[in-house]
Amino acid sequence: MSTCTWDGCHSDKDKKVIELAEKGKRVDSSKLLLNLVLEKGSRARRVMWESFVKMRHGVPKLDKILKEIQELGSNPLNYLNIAHGLLELPSHMNDVQQKHKETLRVQTETLRVNTILIKEKVKIFQLVDRYAELTVISTVRDRTLVEHELLARGRHHEEWRKKHLRRELEKIQTDQLFQSSFSQRKSKSGSSAAVSGVPGIGKTTMVQKIVYDWATGKIYPHFQFVFSFKFRDLNSINCRINLRNLILDQYPYFGDVLGELWKNPEGLLFIFDGLDEFKDRIDFADNRRNTEPQSMCTDPECWCEVSDIVYSLIQHKLLPGCSVLVTSRPTALHLLEKAEISVWAEILGFNGDERKEYFNRYFEDQTVATAVFKHVEENEILYTMCYNPSYCWILGLSLGPFFTQSDRKQQRVPKTITQLYSYYIYNIMKNHGREIESPGDVFLKLGEMAFTGVSEKKIVFRNEDLIKYNLQPSQFLSGFLMELLERDVSAQSVVYTFPHLTIQEFVAALAQFLTPDPGEIQKFLTKTHNKKARQFEIFLRFVAGLSSSQSAWPLEKILGRSFHQTTRQVIDWLKERFQEEIGNTANAFGNRWHLNTLHYLFETQNIALTRSIFESSKTLRLRGLQLTQVECALLSDGIGFCDTINELDIAFCGMKYEELQCLGPALHKCRMLRLRDNKLGDSGVKLLSTALRNQDCKIQELELDNNGLTDSCTKDLASALMANKSLKVLTLESNSFTDDSYPTFEFLIKNWMYPKQIDLLQNKFSSHGKKLVESLKQSRPGLDVQCLNNSPIRDNVLELEVRYESKLKVKKNVAI
Repeated sequence: MSTCTWDGCHSDKDKKVIELAEKGKRVDSSKLLLNLVLEKGSRARRVMWESFVKMRHGVPKLDKILKEIQELGSNPLNYLNIAHGLLELPSHMNDVQQKHKETLRVQTETLRVNTILIKEKVKIFQLVDRYAELTVISTVRDRTLVEHELLARGRHHEEWRKKHLRRELEKIQTDQLFQSSFSQRKSKSGSSAAVSGVPGIGKTTMVQKIVYDWATGKIYPHFQFVFSFKFRDLNSINCRINLRNLILDQYPYFGDVLGELWKNPEGLLFIFDGLDEFKDRIDFADNRRNTEPQSMCTDPECWCEVSDIVYSLIQHKLLPGCSVLVTSRPTALHLLEKAEISVWAEILGFNGDERKEYFNRYFEDQTVATAVFKHVEENEILYTMCYNPSYCWILGLSLGPFFTQSDRKQQRVPKTITQLYSYYIYNIMKNHGREIESPGDVFLKLGEMAFTGVSEKKIVFRNEDLIKYNLQPSQFLSGFLMELLERDVSAQSVVYTFPHLTIQEFVAALAQFLTPDPGEIQKFLTKTHNKKARQFEIFLRFVAGLSSSQSAWPLEKILGRSFHQTTRQVIDWLKERFQEEIGNTANAFGNRWHLNTLHYLFETQNIALTRSIFESSKTLRLRGLQLTQVECALLSDGIGFCDTINELDIAFCGMKYEELQCLGPALHKCRMLRLRDNKLGDSGVKLLSTALRNQDCKIQELELDNNGLTDSCTKDLASALMANKSLKVLTLESNSFTDDSYPTFEFLIKNWMYPKQIDLLQNKFSSHGKKLVESLKQSRPGLDVQCLNNSPIRDNVLELEVRYESKLKVKKNVAI
């Protein structure tokens, strides 16, 4: 309402606008404000437009809308042409359109959800009742990132969520994917949109909702026909085909009327779901596609490869003017870098309130829903998973029985991911109605197939894959495989997938504990660990986790196998790898193994192993690795088993207050604490002050260089240091201290009896202030106070460190 500067802008309605905005009801507030402006006349409208112009550079979405208005001009017919500038549908096509809409409505109106109930293996819900809105942003993060998606996206999700809440990111609705205000490139020949999302985030369900909403007339009225395809179905086409037959195979009722559709491509929307699952690589950077006749597909009647049809539609060479929507995991987005994509979007998943809403919808008993969500919320690992609807489903399936069955002990409720997945499998097996013959053998075969998939980055399996591993497809419908694998039947093919990539990885890990002869397990794990490919990281976490008795117990019980022999070998392997990797300080700098160590140890829940590893290493160097809150909490737990850590190097880790808070309980145990070049700020100093005041504080060297510290934190720091008896060296280089903090430093240096060195170089003291600070060391013989930078050697060191930091930033943007 700050923009309402015209007279009389303080009525009850005006106050209502502010009240609605403060309550977060921005849409209602905006509508009311617009109505008020229109009521107040031309002067108010002029003030509103002037305010928009002033605000445009701080609000990207508003800036795009204003640019679009400028391009289209003041003629209202231009805007009508956007929504209704299509050729009117011929009367004889109306029946076909209604038939098509009715077919799509029936196909998409329900949602099938797997359960573990004996009597009701699959529950069917109305899509509109079960569909939960996801946050979709009009940009794509780390488009070239190809590391394991659970690591790549789960780790940055909360940070991006906070940016969105601060309105730095634009939220985009599914009915806005083809609005020009979101376009990053203009094209008169049509529009293509790409939506990215990690496995299980809801891409396919979002596509289902888009098709349903179009079929029921809720969105995209300017599209006369929508055709939706799954890449996993297109994989079964092994011969040349044309667009006509591609459509008729799925929608045969179009018969001979397709020729009419080709005349008005602007009225067509093609949806291709799951680019990452497509067996053929579509290289949009390959210029040969534009010159070689066999690769060109410019006619819907032209026979060519499926990949050529998809390529030509996205690039607007086939039916120019039509619109195309493609969904993909982040790992396949690099294929679209050179494509003619107008709108990029990414599904971020659930935020806190949406997570809670999911569990309220999942459980009919709201008492159980509240108890499950409370347990998840209190567990940092599990709560982090909950941005993803598929993880929420697994959590509900696994945790529900602990809060609904009186015979389950609360202390056994899973708290690690491995324990969670163990009970997921246990609950499926326990609730399977039929006698299962040799379930251990079946899981071994299934796990071998799953591991091959992990190795080859394969998530879609066919009948021939099952046969290869002696899993008979004919037994699928009557066996418990029906609950472990999802069977997708289409007119073209039958394919099988695990409900989520992590379930595939867990089953692959479980197979290692079911092999009759585990003698070679250590060699196998070493070989897998040594591979540079990152897709094995989660698999190895599960292997480590299954060595935990709490994770193994439910599966040993249901599968009739003992994990003891393999467990001993896995623990020996973990010890050997830890000693080899952590002891090798030459490679400790930036080594991801140290980061995975935290996860492996947490998953094992083996206190004796964790204590021995941390006590034997005494030095933890994680410099340059981006640490999450979860990883900081795991690091804190590990250090907690030790009396003292010689060195904790977490410089250049991008840490902020929240990450340091997770580390808080362990900080006082570190003799050398290297925290330079993070983003701790003044609030971080308050956390460190608690560690420094601890009576058992062991910190002797503390590096806080380049952390955005200001004069505001000096009193907290000085107060804590006055109570500390261990610290000898304090470096505060490259912060923002000014002459205003001189009195505090003067008091500290004159009265704090224990330090030997205080470094205040590269701050914002005046020349006079620097000299005053340096002169203080005269009042304390033996104390080295540095504030004047007159050392060429130090200049060279600083230059090298700046170069290193720049190199780190470059590496973060390069695909791993």
